[in-house]
Amino acid sequence: MLATFSARHEGWPFASLTAFATSIAGEPLLLLSDLAEHTRNLRADPRASLLVHDTLAAEDAAAGARVTLIGTAERLVDTGAPRAEAQARYLEKNPEASTYLALADFHFWLLRIAEARFVNGFGAAGWLQGERLSSALLE
Repeated sequence: MLATFSARHEGWPFASLTAFATSIAGEPLLLLSDLAEHTRNLRADPRASLLVHDTLAAEDAAAGARVTLIGTAERLVDTGAPRAEAQARYLEKNPEASTYLALADFHFWLLRIAEARFVNGFGAAGWLQGERLSSALLE
């Protein structure tokens, strides 16, 4: 679930279901359409959060592990090595997205993580700083 600040309804949160992969540095990699509401929102205000949860862990969604990543989103360049790497990593996790890549209005975005809130079931939660999380992902 991707949450952005609504450009249409100033100050209101806007959440949308969005597939993702991770960059080589472990940061969320998104493939977004220029026509999507969340893309318009990110252009107006790049702050966003991404909720990731373990859908297979339990029937009770609140009992499973989850993390909310907060940071700023930036669009990647559409050519060269960054694009090729993003495309390969994204398609590895989301092969059905190959049809979107032929469309001119889809672009890769990266969520630069500032902090993360991890919850591992009832009463087991805590904050992680972005640089600490990035270091752990690279180990």
